[in-house]
Amino acid sequence: MIVAATEADGDQVRDIAAKVGFFNQEEVETVADLWEDYLTTGPVLGGYNFLVEKDGDRVLGFSCYGPRDLTTGVFDLYWIAVDSTIHRNGVGRRLLVATEEQVRLAGGRMLIAETSGSEHYEPTRNFYYGMEYALEARIKDFYSVGDDLVIFIKRF
Repeated sequence: MIVAATEADGDQVRDIAAKVGFFNQEEVETVADLWEDYLTTGPVLGGYNFLVEKDGDRVLGFSCYGPRDLTTGVFDLYWIAVDSTIHRNGVGRRLLVATEEQVRLAGGRMLIAETSGSEHYEPTRNFYYGMEYALEARIKDFYSVGDDLVIFIKRF
């Protein structure tokens, strides 16, 4: 079941981010910071929304998204991650579909997903292609020399 995350989900959200195998320590800490903002200021004021897919009390994966500042109807997908022990079971796909639905309900017309151009992130890029996202831009050497920023979008 996919629901809005609650405070009780926090340890599992942070654990998934730490163990997924894609995020460096700074990125894991950023997820934790966004989580704290979500809990303390809420999604309306803070702009960060978390969805989780749960099996009972177990969090299988999460997404974090929010409106992009200074735009009308544009949202960012900040994070999407699935428990590393259950990859390729449709959790990411279901979370992204649910996120898209929430963006549409909030009046969104576009969802932006940014990722790395490194070889390590090829499965992530293939995931977005498979979810019918369009490659909108690639900024060479953005993260570091040889690691591009790849920007995908989906219009609603």
